[in-house]
Formats: sequence, structure tokens, C-alpha cells
Amino acid sequence: MTHSLARSLVLAGASGLFIPLSFPKSDLELLAWIALVPLHWALDGKTKAQAFWIGWLSGTIAFTGMMAWVVTAMTTYGKVPLPVSYGILLLLTAYLGLYVGLYSAGAVWFRSLIPRYGYFVFPCLWVTLELIRTYALSGMPWGLLGYSQYRQIEIIQIADHMGVYGVSFLIVLVNVALAEFLSWLMPYFRNFRPARLPWELAAMAALLVTLSWQYGLVTLSETPFSDIPRSSITVGVVQPNVDQAVKWDTAYREETLARFDRLTEKLGRATDLVVWPEAATPFVFEREPVYQLQLMALANRAQAPILFGSPAVRFYPDRRPYLMNSAYLLAPDGQLLGRYDKHHLVPFGEYIPFKSSLLFFLDKLVEGIGDFEPGTGSAVLTLTPKPKSAAAGKAEATPKPISFGVAICYEVIFPNLVRQFALNGAEFLVTVTNDAWFGASSAASQHFSMVVFRSVENHLAFARSANTGISGFIDPFGRIVEATPIFTEQAVKATMQVWRPYTFYSRHGDVFAYGCAIICALLFLFGIFRSKESEPDAIAATPV
Repeated sequence: MTHSLARSLVLAGASGLFIPLSFPKSDLELLAWIALVPLHWALDGKTKAQAFWIGWLSGTIAFTGMMAWVVTAMTTYGKVPLPVSYGILLLLTAYLGLYVGLYSAGAVWFRSLIPRYGYFVFPCLWVTLELIRTYALSGMPWGLLGYSQYRQIEIIQIADHMGVYGVSFLIVLVNVALAEFLSWLMPYFRNFRPARLPWELAAMAALLVTLSWQYGLVTLSETPFSDIPRSSITVGVVQPNVDQAVKWDTAYREETLARFDRLTEKLGRATDLVVWPEAATPFVFEREPVYQLQLMALANRAQAPILFGSPAVRFYPDRRPYLMNSAYLLAPDGQLLGRYDKHHLVPFGEYIPFKSSLLFFLDKLVEGIGDFEPGTGSAVLTLTPKPKSAAAGKAEATPKPISFGVAICYEVIFPNLVRQFALNGAEFLVTVTNDAWFGASSAASQHFSMVVFRSVENHLAFARSANTGISGFIDPFGRIVEATPIFTEQAVKATMQVWRPYTFYSRHGDVFAYGCAIICALLFLFGIFRSKESEPDAIAATPV
């Protein structure tokens, strides 16, 4: 192994270690702004093929560090043998690492196409690959770079226009600028020193960070939204901490319902909505009349509608049954106010992709994977809050119906999916989940951090109920109002802002990300045509 290759591998490995440290639980979010600097140094003097493999190594290390919780989920609850679990983890992270490999190869190519200004396209390339990863093969947008900044409230407000991809763009731009500036300042970091100070790149990065920060400060002052009517609603969330090993054991049904009853009682009678987690009922609600009556009685005692998760059974035309992962809204009088059916299912958790062909053998490897079918879309639910006392001397205010959207578990990591709820008139958002599958790993914290961005993108408040945590509340600007510890019984409530701001992102979606993709596509075509034009010259110059 040559000294240059060994140096590049060490630098790539350093980036691979820095990236996961910038995400929960480590939460060293400032590290994200320098995490890609070693990788960019590692690409010096490399061909596109060499750059791809170096980037692939870096990405695989990064995603392995970020997603080690996959082994816990598969061995503990999927009953997959440990060696097979590690193999599946490496297959997944190697796939995700391909995107970093493609970024690295593309960066080398773009730099050769436009020697001085190709660097400006690097952030566009990164965003384009994150966008592709969000949708390719059912989508796996876990660990998008922008999520590392969920606690940097001022800088992430740009997500109301550009989504999480805008924050990723900013981070990559700063990384590229730092890599070039430090190479000029201290050339021993690289094999060569840039001939000129890359002042344009540094100035652009500094300008965009400053503008983003200032935009965040103005947005957090709520000045741009001062003319939008708003009200509030009191929401309580229940975190029952039911052990996954006994969750569906019929012997524990009464104990589970008693726990929900006890925790719901703690919320008091002033609550407008009580939220239980995903698959809260240890039975199929529509198929168990006795337990239906128990839930109705519980809602009546709470004097508030209860939103709870429960599987729904439906039938194909040939009468074969299938399941839907649903959330029901039950009124205090026992009336069913609505139901939302999850429509983006978890691969290998709720269905097996390519089950009839490529992955037929997983039936024998994985226990407990049910055959679920997706729902039809991002329908909103409606409730009427309790009357609130008006000013002294006036009659009690008449409450108006309030619409809200429900994202079930995995759905909340998809920006465009949650955006549809806002577009359909949601005035606040709820997510219900069961993160018990993750154990005590970093996955629950990573999952929770993504909800912050869904709030900022749409400027809607979020309530989150999780079986084992993290449950809590996030305000319309991404500020975490409350976050419960994991593996504890909790019942917490908060007053949430209700309004319809209809942000640019809510109305138009990932315009920014698609714009980055168009820029990359045009540059790609330019490179292809340029290569074809140079071929005759190369042939003519070949000695006979």
C-alpha cells in the first residue's frame, strides 16, 4: 500500500467517525461542520474510481456507527441470529455508503470539469443524493446530514423554505470552504497548495451562514406570522413503557389497559386530546367488543377524545385477511371520530419487499413480521376542544373544530409525507410510535430529532407519544418543550399553538432539493458532451 493511499484511507476513516458523533446520542453537532474536511483532503489527486471507493469506505463507516441499533432490533425482537444480523447491518450500511461514494466520485469529476468553481456544485451534489436516498427502494432518509443540527434552532429555520436539505447544503458548503481554505493556509494537509486563496468559496459560505442565522432570528421573533390567527389546545401524551416481550400476550391485556387508565387519569380533566402510542391496544380494536367497551369507558372518564394506535383487519376480494397499522380517534361518548391508516410502511418490519422472488427466504429468518397493507393518504382528523373561559363579563367562548395530522412511526422521517398533512389543513401534528424495538440505543434520540425538522418545515406544533420514549412536545419553530426519558412510565401535557401558517415548504415542497438535482443533471450532461467532443482530438493525436 502506497503512502498516499494509506493517508487517504485514514482521512476517509476520520470523516466516517466524525459524522455519527455529530448525531444523537453524542450530539456533537458542531462536528458536522468539519466532518467532511478529511474526506475532501483524501480525494486529492484521485481518479473518479479511486474517489468512489474512498467515499464508499467513509460512508459505510459513518452509517455503521449511526445505525448499529439495527442489530439490537433484529436479534432481540426479530429473533435473527447475531452473525446474520451483523451481515444485514453491513449490507444496509454498505448500500447507504454508496451515496457518499457517488458524492466523492462526482466531486472529483466536477472539480476537473470546472477547476476553480466546481466546488460550488459540491453541496448541490450532496443534496441531490440525499433526495434520491429519500425515495429510492422505498426510501431511507435516516441520518440526513442536516438532522445533526436539530438543537441549533436559529440556523435550521431555513427549513421552512428548503426543508432539511437546505441545512445539509449549508453544512457541506462550509466543509468544502474549510477544506480549501485550510489547504491554502497550511499546505501540509494536502499534497499541494491551491495557487490562489479560495476567497469566493469562503465568502459564499460565510455569507450564507450569516443570512441563514439572521433569517432564523427574525423567524423566531414570529414577526413574519404576526397577522395569522392562532389559538391553543391542551394535549396530553401517555408513555406506558410496556415491555415488547409481553405486549401481545393476552395474559397482560388487563394490566396494560389498567396502566393506560392510570396514566390517562394523571392528565386531569382539562385536556382536549389524549394521545396513546402506536399499536397501544394489545388487541385488534374493531374485533374485540368487550375491550371496545373498556376503551369507551376510559375515554368517558377522561372526558377527552383519545387517539390510540391499533391494527385494523381488512380483506382482499378473495377474503384473505390483511392488516393495516391504524390510529383511531375515540370521543368521550364512544363515537369514533375518525381513523388514519399508515401509508408508508417499514420494509422488513411491516412487509418484506421482493418477498415472492429475491427475499423469499426471510419468511424463515424473521419472526413477527406481519403482512400489512398501506393506507390511502395523508387524511387529517378533526376534534372540537373544550370551551375556554372568555374575558370577564363575557359569555364562554365557543370553540371551533381543529384539524390535525397523524404520522405513525417511520412516516415522520419523510418530509414530503408530513408536508401533505399541513397542505390538507392540519393545524397541529401528532406522531405515535413504538421505539421499544431500538432498545437503549441512539435510535430513539435520532428518531425524535427528525420530528424537530417536521415542525420547522411546516411551522406546526408536534405532540409525540412513544411506548418507551421519547415522548414530548415541540413548538412550531422546532423548540423542544418537553422530552421524556426512555423506559419510564410518563403522562405529560402541554398547551400547543394551533394555526395554519402554510409555509413555503408546506405549499411547494422540495423545490430547493429538486433545483440542486437539476443543476447536477445539467453539469453531468455538460461533462458527457465535453468528453465526447474531446474523443476525436484524442484519436487524431494518437501516433500511427
